[in-house]
Amino acid sequence: MGINVGKVDRGIRLIIAAVLVVLGVFGVLKGTFALVGYVVAAIAVLTGMLRVCPLWSVFKINTAK
Repeated sequence: MGINVGKVDRGIRLIIAAVLVVLGVFGVLKGTFALVGYVVAAIAVLTGMLRVCPLWSVFKINTAK
């Protein structure tokens, strides 16, 4: 599995992750929603930093071109 996440896609993922973490920390997201937000944020950070998204591979999407 090669790099399939481009610069813009990467930036969007990292911004979304930051927003979700801030919402969880400041109590906007509570309970299960906060937990789901943290998990989604972690996945977004991992895929953004590694520049590899398994879901994009399944659908043959490559934003790194």
